Amino acid sequence: MDRSNIDKIAQSNEDKVLLAKLWDKITAGMRKNIPANTCFLSPREQEMANYLFGCPEGLHFFGGYPDAERKMLIYLPDYLDEAALYEEDAPCICLRAAFFQGDSPSHRDFLGALMGAGVARETVGDICVGEGSCDFFVTAEIAPYLLQNFTSAGRTKLHLEQIPLTDAAIPEPEVKEIRDTLASLRLDSVIASGFRIGRSLAAQYVTGGKAAMDGLPCEKPDKPVSEGVKISVRGLGKIKLVKVNGKTKKGRISVVIHRYV
Repeated sequence: MDRSNIDKIAQSNEDKVLLAKLWDKITAGMRKNIPANTCFLSPREQEMANYLFGCPEGLHFFGGYPDAERKMLIYLPDYLDEAALYEEDAPCICLRAAFFQGDSPSHRDFLGALMGAGVARETVGDICVGEGSCDFFVTAEIAPYLLQNFTSAGRTKLHLEQIPLTDAAIPEPEVKEIRDTLASLRLDSVIASGFRIGRSLAAQYVTGGKAAMDGLPCEKPDKPVSEGVKISVRGLGKIKLVKVNGKTKKGRISVVIHRYV
């Protein structure tokens, strides 16, 4: 762990400010041997934090449930185990917004309403919309304000309550499974297969700065993609290289890709 690495990792002044803030919060907790946490981080911000801190004992990325996309970085001293992340005084809170099922507000409706309620994006984690209710994750500091003031999403009236993290209803993501064979596991090849576009067009998306692997921007079309990596392309959506099955008789690589719909 070295604070001077902030300048090497950051790609903008905003990155520098964020990483400095994360450093101050986490190292203060380590120094005092007390719990400490950051705000919710995007996958890209998590990767930057990972580079900055490495993997020292006691550091956890946590967003309320195992497969959360947006996560806090949390320091737990050695006298606490991971069960502390789920306790009532934990830094990550789950709120359930119940609504009339016929209204069916979307993820965008909820996010827009939360921003309209005056809360910062960094205080809100994943938003999981179901039928008749939406479970979403927020920082412990902002939860009381939302319980008092967050009463609608668009025209949809909401009834809000805090629930245990273990009771959160996480919908299964809808995916389309694609089975294909590729000449190589280059980023542009995987994108072309996953979105059913030409490889030259896929390469243009990458070199144009529109692609990211596990949240980190990548502008190299020939970047190798390994099994389990999620790829997002601005304007196209998100895919995951789920399985690499080995080679066919013609020497091509058999793969399974999930495209999120």
